[in-house]
This record gives sequence, structure tokens and C-alpha cells, in this order.
Amino acid sequence: MNNETTLVNRVASSQLITLKLENYLPKQEIVPFDIKQFLFRELILKEMDFRQALKDLDWTIYQNKTLAVWCSNDAIVPTWAYMLIAKHAAEKGIEIYFGNVDEVIRQIVHNNLNEVDWSQYESSKVVIKGCSDLPVPASAYLLATSKLIPYATSIMYGEPCSTVPIFKKSKI
Repeated sequence: MNNETTLVNRVASSQLITLKLENYLPKQEIVPFDIKQFLFRELILKEMDFRQALKDLDWTIYQNKTLAVWCSNDAIVPTWAYMLIAKHAAEKGIEIYFGNVDEVIRQIVHNNLNEVDWSQYESSKVVIKGCSDLPVPASAYLLATSKLIPYATSIMYGEPCSTVPIFKKSKI
């Protein structure tokens, strides 16, 4: 009689698909572009000064980066001010979003997730990876789960060896 035991990796043979949401994070560096720096006494936007400041700004420092355009204080910023920033950024081929850095990361992740063909997960058991090297916004887990529900047979959170059940399609 043979006393050797064969170890079977049940995780590898389980047909689980691991979805890593960190793959949908922005690839470019996101740089804050705070309008506060252009305001008189950090409160008032003077049109001529603002136009000149944008014209004089070295926009090359933002090349290959994404701008998170916002105002960090409670100043009233007219809508056209954002439009002028967009004009200058567009002329230099700089990608821009409205909001602080965290808000822009969420916007980009959501845009990336909305481009996924979720039908590829039809009848699949999906684990949305819980631990990642980079911080993934909670809203990404919310969106990915809602997109997967029409397709996946089950959705879990965590690691394939230790998951939290989230959704299981009922068998009719």
C-alpha cells in the first residue's frame, strides 16, 4: 500500500476568474491644478490677470500627465475660467478632468470599467481581487459588481483561496 498523498490545488482547478481592479487605474500621473493659486488674495478671480497667468504658465511641466482641475477654497470661480484652462491644456495635448486627484482617479477608473465587455464573464465564477499593490477606490468595486451581475454565475471578493461570497445566480 502506498502512503504517499497527492496534493491537489483546488484553487487552480476551480475555474475561478480573478478580476484585478488595479488594472483599471490611470496609467499617467495625475497632477492637481488648483485654481486657488491664480486668485487675488486666494478669493477673487480677476479676468485679465487670470488670462495672463494662464498664458504665461509653462504648460510643458504637465506633458504626459493628467490634470485634476479644481479650486481648493470656497472662492466663486466662474465657469468660463475652467473653459480657459481646458483651452490651454487642449492646445498642449494635456488630458484634464474636473475634481481633486482622488475624484479624477475615480472618474478614470469608472471610464475604464465602462469600456469593458462584461459579456466575457458570461456563466463565470469571478473573484474580484481584494488586496492590491495600489489603492483602488471603493466605487470601482461597486461598479464592477453591478456590471458583472447580469453575466457571472457567482461573484466573490478577496483572493481565490479565501473569498467572501457576494452574489450567486439562482438556478431556475
